[in-house]
Amino acid sequence: MHVAAHLTAAPAREASTSASASPAQHRAPYLEALAAHGQRKPGRMHVPGHGGGSGADPALLALLGDAPFRVDLPRDLSGVDAGPSPTPYDQAEELAAAAHGAGRTWFLTNGATQGNHAICLALAGDGARVLVQRNCHGSVVDGLVLSGAEPAYALPEYDARLGIAGPVTPATLRAALAEDRRIAVVVLVSPTYYGEVADVAACAQVAHEAGAVLVVDGAWGPHFGFHPALPQCPLRLGADVLLTSTHKHAGSLTQSAMLHVAPGREAIQARLERSVRMLRSTSPSSLLLASLDASRRQLALRGGRVLGDAIAVAARLRERLAALPGCAVRDAADPLRVAVDIRGTGAAAEALAEALRDGHDVHPELVTPTCLLFVVPLGLTPDGADDVADALAAAIAETASVTDRLYPVVGAPALPAVAISPRAAFLGATEVVPRTAAVGRICAEAISAYPPGIPLLLPGERIAAVDVDALLAMRAAGARLHGAADPQLSTLTVVAE
Repeated sequence: MHVAAHLTAAPAREASTSASASPAQHRAPYLEALAAHGQRKPGRMHVPGHGGGSGADPALLALLGDAPFRVDLPRDLSGVDAGPSPTPYDQAEELAAAAHGAGRTWFLTNGATQGNHAICLALAGDGARVLVQRNCHGSVVDGLVLSGAEPAYALPEYDARLGIAGPVTPATLRAALAEDRRIAVVVLVSPTYYGEVADVAACAQVAHEAGAVLVVDGAWGPHFGFHPALPQCPLRLGADVLLTSTHKHAGSLTQSAMLHVAPGREAIQARLERSVRMLRSTSPSSLLLASLDASRRQLALRGGRVLGDAIAVAARLRERLAALPGCAVRDAADPLRVAVDIRGTGAAAEALAEALRDGHDVHPELVTPTCLLFVVPLGLTPDGADDVADALAAAIAETASVTDRLYPVVGAPALPAVAISPRAAFLGATEVVPRTAAVGRICAEAISAYPPGIPLLLPGERIAAVDVDALLAMRAAGARLHGAADPQLSTLTVVAE
């Protein structure tokens, strides 16, 4: 029996949002325990070797001050994450679970990447069939390499005008599950990089009717469910497992994330418990963990106000940017994602981005041949939004119009045939061959083009002539290729025969 075959998905159930405002949410037990320990100035006869700051490099100490060093503590310290159960650390994860409507939440210190690896190891074992959204994060494919699962892929919706990949629809999901009834786990992305969301409730129903577990990679939506103007948390819509990159939109430190399992999924929870434990460091950063505890409290207690302010500022930014000549602002379910279609300016997107960075110290989240994507952070002021709009207006004026430049967008690629598992392709012997000789061979590298952010080739897939043509066309159109060992595409890495 495949690992995931017996992980029966429970039906979706209503989850109250009142937990996020319960009295217990006023506490940040792990953060408070760290602060109390640091204030005591204890005798630190243990790692880390900076001794609470006394042995730190002077330049680093001058940059950070001594406060981070005082609370940079090792694991299993009494009164912090060791001692009578539940420890402050245990309590922090329990409060995070309650705030998100989860049955269990794990704090992660290696980002959502760690979560995707843990999910694949726990739910998609050797030989299991997994349906994965094609524009998934690369860490999902890496997780399949670790686990040995055999993927099938579902193509997302696609905006051919801008080259933007969206979510997978329930109809696409239903067709894919009907085509391969061995699929036991479905991995969807919602929201996407551009803030578009899937119909999670409908997708959950489709997946559960087919007996599959629904995993939502919600890395870009850790703030969902904490303001009425935002989409609901996927767990409350029927997802069995949810991954959130808390640092992206919820205020925790970079590299911190959370992994959640819905209530009543005991078998799934037990497997995730094992895989998370196996993949986490035995020396996790107390600073990252404390930031997760603090960000949860802020979302639970002040999320409505903090997110509401950010949403209002984002609306102001959208209005200002939409008024700029040649600019069109794209709608998104997540209002904190502001994608600006710059084709009407006649300027090259990379040139605009360079002018923003070098001339105005404004740094977009993403630049494609057709768009600039701005992520509105928590705490951005109206004046800050105006500064961004003014900077883009100036950048447009400063950037030479390339009137003969087209904004070519290549259509969404077809799905290559899967020949062997990603694990077999990764671990097997490989060789580098000329591009023309790669047709018919099995790919041993992951190559994606941005836009649209949909992988064109993944390890284990058989390379067709149309795939090579698509790679060359996208490169000629200005797309950035990620993952290719040879960026010029003169050669490709394939499985040795």
